[in-house]
Amino acid sequence: MRDLIRGITEADWPQVAALEAGAYAGTSLTEGEAGLRSRASPGTSFVLDQGGRIAGYVLALPYPMFHYPDLNRPEPAVHPSANLHLHDLVVSTPLRRRGLGTRLVRHLTDVARSRGFATISLIAVTGKEPFWRAHGYRAHPEARLPAGYGTGAVYMSTRPAVLRRAS
Repeated sequence: MRDLIRGITEADWPQVAALEAGAYAGTSLTEGEAGLRSRASPGTSFVLDQGGRIAGYVLALPYPMFHYPDLNRPEPAVHPSANLHLHDLVVSTPLRRRGLGTRLVRHLTDVARSRGFATISLIAVTGKEPFWRAHGYRAHPEARLPAGYGTGAVYMSTRPAVLRRAS
């Protein structure tokens, strides 16, 4: 079975919300379908489709550098920006550690580069900073984050133009 990375469709949202709820169970990070929808920009948010089953997703939206979505409310508007904020990336628990997250990161990086984004930012949560460092992101410890992102959350960024695509 071939995995397909594709844009999110209306029919995908219940599966995306279920993956998010499972990934962040027991934390303050669960946003629900309405919150997730508001952080998914067309053309920069994707699902990993395995024969009609959503195995993972990445949500990103243009957002000014050193700013980030409020987890307590949906985003009210589009933010024109040269920065693409990677809001969330989740792979289904039984499929983790198989390189699927890396595939989603590479795909988003290629899209960001092709669309001319100067930077990609994110907030590494739940101990994921090493994963993001391995993908070329650097921490910005000076960035102040609200408690809602959890203890140890780290604002990070990279420049997609300087990242080379690994084969």
